Amino acid sequence: MFYLSTRDSSLKMNSMDVIKQGISREGGLFVPERIPRLTRSDMKEMEAMDYRQRAFKVLSLFLTDYSESDLQSIVEAAYRSDNFETPEIAPIIGLDNDLFVQELWHGPTYAFKDMALQILPHLMTTAALRTGDDKEIVILVATSGDTGKAALEGFRDVNGTRIIVFYPHGGVSPIQKLQMVTQEGSNVHVAALEGNFDDTQTGVKTIFTDRDFIDSLEKQGKRFSSANSINWGRLVPQIVYYVSAYIDLVKNKALKDGEEFNVVVPTGNFGNILAAYYAKNMGIPIGKLICASNSNNVLTDFINTGIYDSRRDFYRTISPSMDILISSNLERLLFELCDREHQQIEKWMGNLKESGKYVLDDQSLIKLQANLWGGFASEEETLKAIRETYHDYNYVMDPHTAVGKWVYDEYRKETKDTRKTMLVSTASPFKFPEDVLRAILGQQDIKDQDEFQVLETLASLSKMEIPIGLKDLKDKPILHHIKCSRNEMAYAVNKLLGLEG
Repeated sequence: MFYLSTRDSSLKMNSMDVIKQGISREGGLFVPERIPRLTRSDMKEMEAMDYRQRAFKVLSLFLTDYSESDLQSIVEAAYRSDNFETPEIAPIIGLDNDLFVQELWHGPTYAFKDMALQILPHLMTTAALRTGDDKEIVILVATSGDTGKAALEGFRDVNGTRIIVFYPHGGVSPIQKLQMVTQEGSNVHVAALEGNFDDTQTGVKTIFTDRDFIDSLEKQGKRFSSANSINWGRLVPQIVYYVSAYIDLVKNKALKDGEEFNVVVPTGNFGNILAAYYAKNMGIPIGKLICASNSNNVLTDFINTGIYDSRRDFYRTISPSMDILISSNLERLLFELCDREHQQIEKWMGNLKESGKYVLDDQSLIKLQANLWGGFASEEETLKAIRETYHDYNYVMDPHTAVGKWVYDEYRKETKDTRKTMLVSTASPFKFPEDVLRAILGQQDIKDQDEFQVLETLASLSKMEIPIGLKDLKDKPILHHIKCSRNEMAYAVNKLLGLEG
C-alpha cells in the first residue's frame, strides 16, 4: 500500500515514511492510494476477536510495510490491559433500542485521543528503527484540549523522540490545562500560545513547511513529525473503533448482519468523523455520517451550503476541543470528493489561505451531502442535552458528547430517519465537571467549589469513580510555564530544543 499527497497525487510513499514525516513537504496530507475492503466473511470472523485482534486486522490492511510481528507487538503495547480501564477498550452502552454510545475515553488521559496516541509512538519509533533513521524525532503538536495530554502521555520518555505541545492560553478547560502543565517526562515540553486553536494549528503548520527551519533541524540530527490527526499514523487507528463498533452491535444482536446504522460524531478538526468515512468505504454499513459542531459551526454551514468560510466570529465554548474554524482533516475528504484531483485541492486550499473561504462545485457538494449531515448546538442546548440525558437515561456525558446528542435529536426530528445510531463519546465527564454539574444541578449548587471539589460532587452524583489521573492533579507541581505569541513559536521550539543562538 502506497500513499499519495492531497496536493501531489504523483507522489508515492510507504506508510513508514509517511508516519515519520507526518505532513507532505508541499503542505498536503497523506492518503492511501486505495481504501481496502472488508468482506462479510472478514466481519463475521472478527466477531470472535477482541479489540486488539480487530485493530491488528484493520491496521495490517493499511500499513503493509510493517511486518506482522512488529504490528502485533505495536498493538499489544498500545492496548495493554493496564493502559485502559475496561477490557473492551471502547465499550458500547445502549441508551435505548435505537441509540448507542461508544465510550472512547477509558485510556490513560480519559479522552478519545488515547485510542490513537497510545499507538502512534510505537508506529513511529518502529518505522525509524526499520528504515535505519537515527534522527531524533521532534513531535510538534497543536491542541485544542485533549490531543496535547494524550500525545504527551503517549510519547513520554519514548527513546529517540522529543515532544512540544502548544495550546491556546485560556482556550482549554482547567482540568485539561492542569493535565498538560503538570506532565512529567524527560522529553516533554508544553507552551501556552496567545491566541485561539486556529492560530496554534496554523503556527505549527507554518513550521512544518519552513524549509530553512527543517534543513537546520536536520543538520542537528533531528526531524519534525506530527501527532495531530494530520499524521496518517494518528488517523488510521481511529478507523478501528468504528469497525469494531459495528462488529459488536451485530454480535450483541443490536443490529442485523448488514443493517445500516448512522454515526454521530462531535468534531472540530474533522479527523474523528473522517475515520468513520473511511470505515464506511471499507464496507462497514454506515448510513449517514452526522457531523455535530458547537457554536463554531463552520462545518455545519459547509455541509449545508458547500461554502467553507472561516471569516466569522470565534467562540470559546464549554466544548473547547471543538473550538476550531479551520478543520485540517477536511482536506482529505475534499480529495475524495473531487476524484483525487490534487490541482483542485491546491486551488481550494489556496483560496482558504488567501481569502479565508472556498466554494465547492455542484458535483462535489452532491457527494458531500450524500454522506454527511451537519448540525450544531449552542451553549444552552449543550447544557440541556447533558441535563435531559441524565434525567432520561441516568447517563452522564461530557459537553462534547452532549453536542452530538443534541444534533442527533435534531437530525431525527428534521429527517424522520429512524435508523439505529451510534454516538461516539469523546471524553470523560470528569474532564469537564463544572459544566456537567452546572447542567444537571444548576450553578448555585457548585458556585463555591473548586475544580477538585466538583470532581467529588460529580462522582457522588454519577456513582462513578474519579479517574486516578485527574484526582491526583491537585498534588502535582506545575512543570511548564512558557507562554508565547504565534510569531514566537519557532523561537520557542529552538529554545526548548536547546538550539537557540
